[in-house]
Amino acid sequence: MARTRKEPDPRFWKLNRSVSFDTRLAPYDVRQSRVHLGELSRIGVISEDDARSLDAALQVVAAEFDAESFEFIARDEDIHMAIERRLGEICGTDVAGRLHTGRSRNDQVATDLAMFTADRADRAALLLADVQAEILRLARDHAGDPLPGYTHLQRAQPVYLGHHLMAYFWMFGRDRRRFEAARAASSVLPLGSGAMAGINWDIDRDRLAGELGFDSVSPNSIDGVSNRDFALDYLAAASICASHLSRLGSELVLWSSTEFGFVRLDEGFTSGSSIMPQKQNPDSAELLRAKSGRVTADFQALISVLHGLPLTYSKDLQEDKEPLFDAADTIEASLEMLVGMLEGIEFLTEEMVLASADEMLAATEIADMLVRKGLPFREAHSVVGVLVRLCLESGRSLSELGEDELKAVSDLLDAEYFAVLKQDNWLESKRTSGGTSRVSLESQFELAESHLDRTGDDPS
Repeated sequence: MARTRKEPDPRFWKLNRSVSFDTRLAPYDVRQSRVHLGELSRIGVISEDDARSLDAALQVVAAEFDAESFEFIARDEDIHMAIERRLGEICGTDVAGRLHTGRSRNDQVATDLAMFTADRADRAALLLADVQAEILRLARDHAGDPLPGYTHLQRAQPVYLGHHLMAYFWMFGRDRRRFEAARAASSVLPLGSGAMAGINWDIDRDRLAGELGFDSVSPNSIDGVSNRDFALDYLAAASICASHLSRLGSELVLWSSTEFGFVRLDEGFTSGSSIMPQKQNPDSAELLRAKSGRVTADFQALISVLHGLPLTYSKDLQEDKEPLFDAADTIEASLEMLVGMLEGIEFLTEEMVLASADEMLAATEIADMLVRKGLPFREAHSVVGVLVRLCLESGRSLSELGEDELKAVSDLLDAEYFAVLKQDNWLESKRTSGGTSRVSLESQFELAESHLDRTGDDPS
């Protein structure tokens, strides 16, 4: 730089140089540069000959990156300066230097990052659709298999396994919608904002936006170069998605344990023990559970950088890339792995049926029966609580209580009490929309199918 006469101190250069990680923006930078070049040529800032020479050089650079043959040198500060230096080697520094007309690294970097974010948001949404399709397939396969539902990790009420799985379908549907919103937030073009005040050249920003795939242009140049909300939107979506993956991973860890015995993971997604030959560890599920903290930390890292940052550009914004790159890699790898896990998962339905046959799960059904007979729910709740205590103290099930014992607790406990204890009643009585009955579940499947057929329209 002409303003300074000294070379950067190596201790500063080590921290300042970002080419080790922002190389990932190279495809976006080349694409942006070719479109920007076309606009400069259109308004006559660059001659047709120079424009052809520069465009050919940009294609050479793109090919070098594709072939992983692009060579960096020690003075390359970032990917943008490295590409500019390489263009000078190919077509001469005078010609290459013209490409930076009407563009600052500030709006150049912001544009590259927005393009990256839009692509990765699209990728996450597509992967989530794949996950949802696998979940829906499994839920249909297990629509009639009972499973204990849990609250506080205590058996609560029985549900169908298909109904339980569909809870994750709708969670991931909301994640998909959040990534689609992040993609929309990324579709506002910063290019043309210059360093922070706009540019002196009659560049058609709407034309640039259309050619680069943006929906609109930033209406304020200061906001254009300083905005990283789209990256925060992506990281927020990724953080929430990672928390959902963590919840599913945690359940799979529990369910694959000997104590539960509800699930067997495909061996390709497990590992053995270094010392205990009998072990088959659910490492894939544990990684789903653990990665949530990493992705959430990425979100926290960027929002901490932006917090209190004065307008417009500061070097602090160099810290926008690594958290975003890391979160995108982590979420995509997790979703890709989850699809494979779901393709090979085996639910041990016999164990689930045994566990869901616990008559204590019918406690709420008995209380509802008493309510239908005229007892206020709070009194019915207390009556059933007495029955449960009798069973626990005597080591019996609810159906093993005698008629005299029942009458001593409430005159309303008659022969219908024993009919309610039949397991099918517990599941099929939940016929409201969104409930676990087969009728309700089939309606949920139809709704899910329609959701997979359209984008960004999640009824949950």
